[in-house]
Amino acid sequence: MILLIQILVLGVLAVALTQWLRHLPYPSPLVRPLLPSRQRWPELQIREWLETTRFHSGYLRFFYRDPPRVLPADDGIIAPADGLVTSYEARAGVRYIVIALSFWDMHVQRSPLDGRVTNVTPSGDAHMDGEGRDFAFLRDKYCPVQTRIALETDIGPVAIRLITSVAARRIETWVHAGEQIRRGQRVGRILLGSTVVLEVPDEYVCTCELGSHVRAGETILAAKASV
Repeated sequence: MILLIQILVLGVLAVALTQWLRHLPYPSPLVRPLLPSRQRWPELQIREWLETTRFHSGYLRFFYRDPPRVLPADDGIIAPADGLVTSYEARAGVRYIVIALSFWDMHVQRSPLDGRVTNVTPSGDAHMDGEGRDFAFLRDKYCPVQTRIALETDIGPVAIRLITSVAARRIETWVHAGEQIRRGQRVGRILLGSTVVLEVPDEYVCTCELGSHVRAGETILAAKASV
């Protein structure tokens, strides 16, 4: 009996070692489910999948997750996306609050306010170049494409830009012009690494520090500046 147990243990160890060697330098399937997301799906491996367009089914299930979100009790402009706040510059009466999404962030975007969709405008490289590459959120993008969802709200015109690059180049939008939408409603999704920009009147300021992580539909992102 003891000999049988020893043989079984050795067999399990042999399988584990084989799996580990087979998948080097990436995690073995035996331990991957136990790891935090960034270790479970290493960036280098994801970038290799981008080049081949062949993704691990487990990563795709992780990427397409769409958990429910609880709206904050306070009134305010909520974050349209998960990610890091990287800038909040203002120009020509508009403040641009930029959220950078990583490969591990949830990629469904939500409306920051109640409002009516006035326009859903997809555009490619030529339009982006025409706007000016000096925008912080365009400067480092390679072949950017975007969809801009414009809203008429109680605070005035607001817009959400869903921006991606040559690595992904696919944006889904789930709202249309003329539709009345609610604060926190799902409006679209960008596939893989991407950027979301919230445009608000410049009298509104970002309430989050640069580098802070925000959550779509839950984090208050902007408020009117106190006089």
